[in-house]
Amino acid sequence: MPVFSDIDIDRFVRDGFLKLEEAFPRETGDRIRDLLWEQIGLSPDRPVVWAADHTGQGPFGEAIGSPRLAEAFDQLAGAGGWVPRGTVGMAPIRFPSEDDSGDTGWHIDQNDPGPGGAWGVVTAHPRTMLLLLLYSEVGPGDAPTRIRVGSHLDAARVLEPYGEAGVEFFASGPLLDEASAHRPVAYATGLPGDAYLCHPFLIHAAQRHRGSRPRFMSQMPVFLSRPLRPDNPAPLGRALRAAPAG
Repeated sequence: MPVFSDIDIDRFVRDGFLKLEEAFPRETGDRIRDLLWEQIGLSPDRPVVWAADHTGQGPFGEAIGSPRLAEAFDQLAGAGGWVPRGTVGMAPIRFPSEDDSGDTGWHIDQNDPGPGGAWGVVTAHPRTMLLLLLYSEVGPGDAPTRIRVGSHLDAARVLEPYGEAGVEFFASGPLLDEASAHRPVAYATGLPGDAYLCHPFLIHAAQRHRGSRPRFMSQMPVFLSRPLRPDNPAPLGRALRAAPAG
């Protein structure tokens, strides 16, 4: 059986993301969380700490190499339309705090490495899509990633005139925020092992942690085999074709 149904795929085209429960085993998420605790030491007195997996060993490799996750990407990007990762990459660990972490603005992730791999821009023909992996239970008060539902359609319209040259990352935030302010907000909540597969144009944001337990997750770009254009027959391309003209 496919991971996603036809109804799920239609929802991805409309909303710009899908939640995949138990993309990898809960126990694997627990083991990753234990390793990240070891990496950062005791809970620090600050709102967010960034850890990373650079090896893809042990439970990290089990998570990113999950066959269920690979099948989900095949359905959304097309078989051969994406490049498997070797690590889970960066892990922002958010702690309960009254302090502003300074990274909670609405945006889409940098989606093109640019000349020499310098990154720094978002373009109308992205080379990546966004993956969120949860390693702890994340409830509404545990700083879940905020998602503007359907905002990928707004971003496609805003970025289309800029083509492959794109917009500088920090300059793009205000443009995308204004274009998608009318969209309803969803939250990336779930249990260890859950994943969110997001269209590269999905506008999202972190938020202050108002709960009582640290939140562990990874967020990473998954490279596409070629830049995304409206003629792509996979659901990623269908979503671009559904965007209103600028």
